[in-house]
Amino acid sequence: MKARDWEKAALCGEPSYVWREGQQRRLEMILRAAGERVRGRVLENGCGVGMYAKYLAEEGGEVIGLEYDFDRCLVAASRAPHTVNAAGEALPFPDATFDLILSHEVIEHVRDDRLAIHEMVRVLRPAGRLVLFCPNRGYPFETHGVYWKGRYHFGNIPLVNYLPRRWRDHLAPHVRVYSRRDLENLFADLPVIFLQRTIIYGGYDNLVARFGTLGKGLRAILQFLEKTPLKAFGLSHFWVVEKR
Repeated sequence: MKARDWEKAALCGEPSYVWREGQQRRLEMILRAAGERVRGRVLENGCGVGMYAKYLAEEGGEVIGLEYDFDRCLVAASRAPHTVNAAGEALPFPDATFDLILSHEVIEHVRDDRLAIHEMVRVLRPAGRLVLFCPNRGYPFETHGVYWKGRYHFGNIPLVNYLPRRWRDHLAPHVRVYSRRDLENLFADLPVIFLQRTIIYGGYDNLVARFGTLGKGLRAILQFLEKTPLKAFGLSHFWVVEKR
């Protein structure tokens, strides 16, 4: 990978380039959370290369994808024609525009996550819903890599998120990670109610591709843990938030 690509991966994360079982599972979660709103006006805030926007558009709504990185925005436009190049902290839409907003592993990368949350709530219609995925601090690996001695190291780095916040943020200044309280603080004083707040494990499609049946078994075990207190160690927060 070129140096510029490493830098982009650090700052923006890596979007979904292929559609596999992990992405399909999350899409089904999104659709259940959205209900009939998926057939209204939909915003994917941080659409990457447009994979989720493409599948959401097939549900019959008017889907707009918003992406900060210009190159990725061009790719997204080939899948979801209604695509906008803009920042999540300054959404170029009037108040009360959307019935549904998807924010999929994005707020950890923006410059001001609280402002980004405020903006999404602002452009939601009353009774509109925000479906939010973001990294869980309880997960044993930092999936966005770390900086060490001035160099970026991409990959899953163990135990970084368990360090004191100051040390953790020194190693991973390019990406945030959230506890439940961190997320509650982002929504403080906003006119919303929380319909679902849980933690999920990943799809682990790479493990399945590499180890076959053994990988599928491990995935099934981890996803079963979502029904137990051990979900605290899951990969991502999954929140469904409705505007009052």
